[in-house]
This record gives sequence, C-alpha cells and structure tokens, in this order.
Amino acid sequence: MEPQEIREGYLVKKGTVLNTWKPVWVVLSEDAVEFYKKKTDRSPKGMIPLKGATLLSPCQDFGKRLLVFKITTDKKHDHFFQASHVEERELWVKDIKRALTCIQGGKKFARKSTRRSIRLPETVNLCELYSLMKDQDDGVRELVLEQEKRVFNHCFTGATVVEWLVEKGKARNQPEALMLATGLMNEGFLLPAGDLSKDGAGGGEQSTFLDETNALYYFVSR
Repeated sequence: MEPQEIREGYLVKKGTVLNTWKPVWVVLSEDAVEFYKKKTDRSPKGMIPLKGATLLSPCQDFGKRLLVFKITTDKKHDHFFQASHVEERELWVKDIKRALTCIQGGKKFARKSTRRSIRLPETVNLCELYSLMKDQDDGVRELVLEQEKRVFNHCFTGATVVEWLVEKGKARNQPEALMLATGLMNEGFLLPAGDLSKDGAGGGEQSTFLDETNALYYFVSR
C-alpha cells in the first residue's frame, strides 16, 4: 500500500553540495519527505526518510535567512528548508511533527477531520465564517499583543474569538463557540501564536482551541 501524501508545495531548500538555496517541489508522506526539481517531474530529486529523524523549527543557523526549519535524519544528515511566510512554515512543521510522532508510536497518520471529531453541523460554512471574522469593520480585531517579553503582531486572544462568535449570533453559547473555533483552527483558518495556544493545538489526538485571555491566535492569509 502506497504511503499517504499529507502535504505538498514549493519550499526553498539548501543544497547539500554547493550550499545554494533553490526552490523545490516538496511532498510529505507518512514516512518520508520527497523533493522534486519541479512539480511536473515524475521522479524525485531526493528523499528524506522520517524514521528516526528529528525536526528543528525555527532553525537560526543562517543569520538573516528567516523561516527555516531543519530535518536531521537518523544518519545525522541535515536538510534545511525555507518557507515564504510564517503560516506556511507552521503548517509544514505541524504536519511533519505529527508524522514523526505517528512513526515513533507505530500509528498511522490520520489528518484531523473537523466534522468527524467535533461534529460540526453540515450547515456550518467555515470559509464564510472566516471571511466575516476578517471583516475590517465588524470582525475580530487584530492587535499587537505582548506576552512574556515577546511581541505578537496581528493577533487576538482565544477569549475574544469565543466572545465574538456568541455576540454575533454565530454560536448559541460558549461550548458551541469553542467547537466552531476549534473547527476553524483544525481546518487551518486560525493558527496558534503563543506557547499556551500552541500547547493546546499540539496536545493529544485532537487540537484544542483555548477560551483564555492569554492564549493567542492569528488569521492564516488566504
């Protein structure tokens, strides 16, 4: 049975011989990361096995080159990838971490299904809800927030999201608002920004959105 493909897209990769950085088409499967010279190529330029591998993000080995993450194989070979923006890097890192965890635990990678796991009603349109939340006049306000001497731009708290959903009539109560917010996060419309919210998103079999004033989140650009 062929390994399940989890994520694919262009990233910039550091060469192992010439040390140059070039865009490659990257495909993450359950047990490996393959990279191609271009999307239409049928054979990969290289393959990184994930069994026994480790992941480091952010990787700050290259000074001013930002948004880099590093995969180190069990044979201690380093592979460096650079994303074009923070949201892209976080999505890749999140899926690679889950793939590594599944390999270590002997489990099969299963992408979170919002409708199955938290039973969102079929009438809920998360894309439409995301657009309403992003509205400049009547949506969730994006702020500059400081937490533990770190500054987060264009962020908002989990409590703000839950309160907005109830006030705007998108949810009947706090538990329903929390369910919707979790759905938005699991489907990639919202991402955690601070340590507390990242712990909630990465813990256990199912991500958890936190209805707290010190849990920070931000919108994914679409």
